[in-house]
Amino acid sequence: MKIKLLVLFALAFSTVQAQLLQDKGRFTKQDTLRGSITPEREWWDLIYYHLDIEVKPEDKFISGKNTIQYKVLKSHQVMQIDLQEPLEITKVLQNGKELDVKHEGNTHFITLKTNQNSGDINSIDVYYKGHPREAKRAPWDGGFSWKKDQNGKHFIATSCQGLGASVWWPNKDHMYDEVDSMLISVTNPKGLTNVSNGRLRTLIENDNNTVTSHWFVSNPINNYGVNVNIGDYANFSEVYDGEKGDLDLNYYVLKDHLELAKNHFKDAPKMMKAFEHWFGPYPFYEDSFKLVEVPYLGMEHQSSVTYGNQYKQGYLGSDLSGTGWGLKFDFIIIHEAGHEWFANNITNKDIADMWIHEGFTSYSENLFLDYYYGKEASADYVIGTRKNIQNDKPLIGTYNVNHQGSSDMYYKGANILHTLRQLIEDDEKWRQMLRGLNSEFYHQTVTTKQIEDYLSRQSGIDLTEFFDQYLRTTKIPTLEYSIKNGKLKYRWINIVNQFDMPLKVLIGNDKLWIYPKAEWQSLNIKSSKIPLNIDRNFYVNSKEI
Repeated sequence: MKIKLLVLFALAFSTVQAQLLQDKGRFTKQDTLRGSITPEREWWDLIYYHLDIEVKPEDKFISGKNTIQYKVLKSHQVMQIDLQEPLEITKVLQNGKELDVKHEGNTHFITLKTNQNSGDINSIDVYYKGHPREAKRAPWDGGFSWKKDQNGKHFIATSCQGLGASVWWPNKDHMYDEVDSMLISVTNPKGLTNVSNGRLRTLIENDNNTVTSHWFVSNPINNYGVNVNIGDYANFSEVYDGEKGDLDLNYYVLKDHLELAKNHFKDAPKMMKAFEHWFGPYPFYEDSFKLVEVPYLGMEHQSSVTYGNQYKQGYLGSDLSGTGWGLKFDFIIIHEAGHEWFANNITNKDIADMWIHEGFTSYSENLFLDYYYGKEASADYVIGTRKNIQNDKPLIGTYNVNHQGSSDMYYKGANILHTLRQLIEDDEKWRQMLRGLNSEFYHQTVTTKQIEDYLSRQSGIDLTEFFDQYLRTTKIPTLEYSIKNGKLKYRWINIVNQFDMPLKVLIGNDKLWIYPKAEWQSLNIKSSKIPLNIDRNFYVNSKEI
């Protein structure tokens, strides 16, 4: 009876939350179950996964189990596991005993028979099978990509950011709780190679014309970072002399592309050198770094970054900034590898804060340029991307319903950080702040507030209104000004309350800081005919009256 009451309470809690959102006409109960830390999630902490599956390409079918080891934080008897339709959980075992499972769409509530006592370390085995959702437009609409290479051999990959890892394997599908380590065992037909995260432990040839690869991830990993990539791969590697010693760089490409990749992937060690300079040591030395060719554009899977940019510079051969600088590097290698620091090392707890992943990583593109081509090239690039900003909605989404904010999190996010760099002024201090982020929040899940507080503390500037303005509204600060009778009058408009960001301007030949507020300020200048120009590095507008 006690267990039943707990289940009823949990379901009622979820129903009330979902109903509140449904009243707004935006979200469903499934959104709440997927996106919130429910009572059935919060009582246990992930320790270890062993995902053990067989992939049958001819049937587009997968089957297997996930062993989930966890620590009990407080006594509870119902566990939430996520697995998306049309995949189905066939059974769940604990201590060899089958457990009752209540299925509610993509959410599955497992009633545990053994008492779950605080401090206990327990495990369950979740068996499943089915035809996983096929990706329609990977990686934006993810799932399994079942493709063929130019020789007619199977070429398969997974991608699931936003959609969730539960689209292809059963897990605790919420970003706040990362598993500490993981073994990924994949069985596939002979003649094909599977590459997953971490390091290859063993490769076993089976009697039934299949092979099984065992990949071990020794660092915490977010759910969507886990991947399977199966193809007719060739492998080559090199050792990078990094900040923490020798780092294995491994590359898996289709065999016909081997010589092409050996030349083109020279951007990988260049990336590592630039990003270790700006962000600190690569966060996953123990698991190596890999680039893996896939049949879609690419994705930031941890220590197994996927690549599909067709061996071109820029973004499929184009420059997203329109400045020419975007053709100095392979966009997918630089951008997706940048996520190893921002997304995989530092991970948002709620997808509503995904600007942390995409804003910092988009900003990493121009820091790569800064390292190799200088500060002005870097500025040209990031400012050039402003033309892509829509300002359709705020960068931060709705919490607890698996809802991300505007796609402006990429270009606007990068320009917010570029603007902040101007306020810091000292470039070495800015670099140490970026490195400090990756040290302070090493292998952690974070909130936007934690990032804001850290940057305010380290900069010595209260950035509350700065972030409220740029993250939580679509307003672009506008400097309204007039120059009359040898006097410059100016103020901020289109701002949140108490926004008072200083601004660097050029008046004639004089470079100086001004300190606008919502109220008019004034400054004596030499002549009414002298024009005012705002430093281009600030993401603001201006309006002369």
